[in-house]
Amino acid sequence: MVRPERLRRLSSQSPNPDGDFVLYWMIAARRPAWNHALDRALELALLWQRPLVVLEPLRADYPWASDRHHAFIIDGMRANAAAFASTPVAYYPYLEESPDAGTGLLAALSRHACAVVTDDYPAFFYPAMLGAAGRQVPVRVEAVDGNGLLPMRSAGRLFTSAYHFRRHVQRVLPEWLDDMPEPEPLGWIRLPTPPVLPEEILTRWPPADLSRATDDLVAACPVDRSVPATTSVGGWQAGTDILDRFLAERLHRYGSDRNEPGPPAATSGLSPWLHFGHVGAHQIVSRVLDEAGWRAPSAAIKATGAREGWWGLDASAEAFLDQIITWRELGFNECALRPDFDAFETLPAWAVATLTEHEADPRPHQYTLAALEAAATHDPLWNAAQTQLVRDGVVHNYLRMLWGKKILEWSASPREALEVMVGLNNKYALDGRDPNSYNGIMWVLGRFDRGWPERAVYGKVRSMSSKNTVRKIDAAGYLETYGGGLPGPSQAALGLA
Repeated sequence: MVRPERLRRLSSQSPNPDGDFVLYWMIAARRPAWNHALDRALELALLWQRPLVVLEPLRADYPWASDRHHAFIIDGMRANAAAFASTPVAYYPYLEESPDAGTGLLAALSRHACAVVTDDYPAFFYPAMLGAAGRQVPVRVEAVDGNGLLPMRSAGRLFTSAYHFRRHVQRVLPEWLDDMPEPEPLGWIRLPTPPVLPEEILTRWPPADLSRATDDLVAACPVDRSVPATTSVGGWQAGTDILDRFLAERLHRYGSDRNEPGPPAATSGLSPWLHFGHVGAHQIVSRVLDEAGWRAPSAAIKATGAREGWWGLDASAEAFLDQIITWRELGFNECALRPDFDAFETLPAWAVATLTEHEADPRPHQYTLAALEAAATHDPLWNAAQTQLVRDGVVHNYLRMLWGKKILEWSASPREALEVMVGLNNKYALDGRDPNSYNGIMWVLGRFDRGWPERAVYGKVRSMSSKNTVRKIDAAGYLETYGGGLPGPSQAALGLA
């Protein structure tokens, strides 16, 4: 049973137990398992003994809509269709082939529904869309928070640092570790036969023909053609395969090598599948703990805020769990409780003050958005990171920090830097438009950090340089892959001599 702390009622309407079906409007947790929202929809369908309809729509006009993001989501829709095919669930995939063509579909379906269940998500266009649904749907609408191990609003307050949030997690997480969504909810469920949906709905909003190739489906949608699809395949099955390979091949190196860009990198590579909801945090954490043979401690966990030691696992597993729980859920907490989370003014007061004070500092290098987007700067390591972003839709975690810091240094103002970082990240990154990536960008400008020795342009905000970065990592393979064949991270090759 989904705990009430994960439920948020969006409408004042009552449910209609006599409706034809329960409707799950799948918009963020796009997966057929490990999904609290799906569990809640199944719960209501069993309660009222009604069929379940899963509507998974894809708008054509969301901000930064492109071949890249559309293809990844459509891959996921195809995987979901296969998963639901042999179950008593009616799966309804819908692709808008023109802006606003899908307007009215949710309302039309909900007029036949007992209730609507959907995914709670605190960033991008989702809060506004959920609010509109709550006003327009004629039956009860519930949003279910399955984003992390902790409900994202449960703390009731914001945190100024990962240390303080980690202490909170260590104090309260034990009571949530058993609150796992069903790993195989469709394997045992028994529901009435799926309904035949009204012909007028199917005619006006025809379900997507997922037997067609992804490229063909994307080509029919009016999205940005300048951002092509990557070689990454979306969907729950592909995401699970990535998780399997990470656990088998790279997790043991994560503690020591996660800052090395490779290839091969030691990072999980899961962020695109996490962002699009093709895998979930519960699934990942459960697999890591199971692989390690972890058992809940009999004594209470000490809430010290320490990054290591409280799981009783090896350093690599503990470091990875800190990223997937502490840092990721800190981002969801911030976005859920601070609606203007991406505004410059929401940075810590000390960061706003010091960046403003140094706004007029001379900048030895200053680049236009076009030059940055084209990876046409004097810095080969930064260019390689931007090239990876444009080509693959991701940036290695450590170099993403450098990528942001240099944009701050090379922009006319910190506000312009924020705009550039958000724009480039959201346009090209498969894991952009996400609470975690927004907070990573805001970290570049001082959020969740402390003051450092004062420097030009940065003020007291932490600085990074390519020269120091290349001393800490082996960038040869990375530059070979993304830097136009540079021979390696020598001072001369990096232009840092």
